Amino acid sequence: MKFITFLLLLITLNCFAQKPTIYGIGDSTMANKTKPEENPERGWGQMLPLFFNDNITIDNRAQNGRSTRSFIAEKRWDDILKTLKKGDYVFIQFGHNDQKEKDSTRYTNPHTAYRHNLIRFVEETRAKGATPILFSSIVRRNFNEKGVLISTHGEYTMEVRLVAQEYNVPFIDMEYYTELLEQSYGPEKSKQLHLHFKAGEIPYYKKRKDKANDTPLGVKGATAVAKIAVEELKKTKLDIVKYIKQ
Repeated sequence: MKFITFLLLLITLNCFAQKPTIYGIGDSTMANKTKPEENPERGWGQMLPLFFNDNITIDNRAQNGRSTRSFIAEKRWDDILKTLKKGDYVFIQFGHNDQKEKDSTRYTNPHTAYRHNLIRFVEETRAKGATPILFSSIVRRNFNEKGVLISTHGEYTMEVRLVAQEYNVPFIDMEYYTELLEQSYGPEKSKQLHLHFKAGEIPYYKKRKDKANDTPLGVKGATAVAKIAVEELKKTKLDIVKYIKQ
């Protein structure tokens, strides 16, 4: 009897000792990249460990090219639900690939499927005793000839704002804050935040031609975006704040 009591005590203590986990779900702008020693691309979720202490685990499940539809269809969300526990957090950021109207495996109508997929993430996270946090998509570097940064996300960022408001979900407006970031660098210097390289400058890119991509982030851009997310999290009243490095 004493052994059983002791065993139950150990199990209880182990449960209490489990670290909370931050799960990241989203697209390439958040995702971890392979071969970081060679590959200059980063997702902002990949840089989060720089800003959090060792008392919380970061499990970034964001994947290149995914939308809310394909992330669910590929059972990636189901896999997270298997281990998601009370006290965990889910960072949710989709939109770039939900816009892909020519791809039926990824496209979602912002007012129907996209909205309901976000609600599903929120409700199923809460059902596990975890905390969902919604993030609007980061901006693309899309300056016009007059130097004005033009939004490319249509109704998607509005819809994530509405879901956050209607379901009382913590919300970080990354579209707005990354808009400020891009504008602070300006049309030319903002290339530093993304993947702009001359042919042969980066050995990782085998094709001998210039590289210019204004959506993915480089190390500098991803670090800056992660810092923005963390600074905005500090303004919330969530327990996650105690895990942020001082």
